[in-house]
Amino acid sequence: MIAILTGVIAEKIGELVVVDVHGVGYGLLIPTEDSSKLHTGDEAKFYLHEHIRENSHDLYGFTRLDTKNLFEQLLNVTGVGPKMALNILGIGSAENVRSAIAAGDTKFLVAAPGVGKRVAERVVVELKDKVGLVATASDSLFVATTYAEKDEAVQALVALGFTISDAVTSLSGVDAKLSLEERVKQALKGSAL
Repeated sequence: MIAILTGVIAEKIGELVVVDVHGVGYGLLIPTEDSSKLHTGDEAKFYLHEHIRENSHDLYGFTRLDTKNLFEQLLNVTGVGPKMALNILGIGSAENVRSAIAAGDTKFLVAAPGVGKRVAERVVVELKDKVGLVATASDSLFVATTYAEKDEAVQALVALGFTISDAVTSLSGVDAKLSLEERVKQALKGSAL
């Protein structure tokens, strides 16, 4: 398994970049967001996802780990393959895609080539609570789901029926130095208002 690749961009052919790593050229399929930032001759580091089938071995590269993680979350949705997941990432930044999924914006997702209304709805239903998006009054923050799940107060609120994003939002104004019980009480008071 290849996890990370660092090399020089030798060529760009659409969404395919050839990365020269000590004389060996690796063809990587990359999102539009990454492609627009890279130029021939640039040195770059990619987080890789290998997709191996009977008749092909494709490498998907991402300059940011969180984008790779979103790509892999999309692959877990029924009916979404790697090409479609890459198309979804191509309609905006990873943050825009996360926002659309968290907001249930299927119209945004349908703009991706090959994505129909049913697939967009499936993406929203299956990933809405997994993309790790949390909105606060001042700005939008992207919180990794794995980080949020380690917080005992978040776990307690989830056990009470909150989604992870709602639990994190409810706890955002609560002092983290308080006891677990007090944090949960404060979050419940704030969410009832």
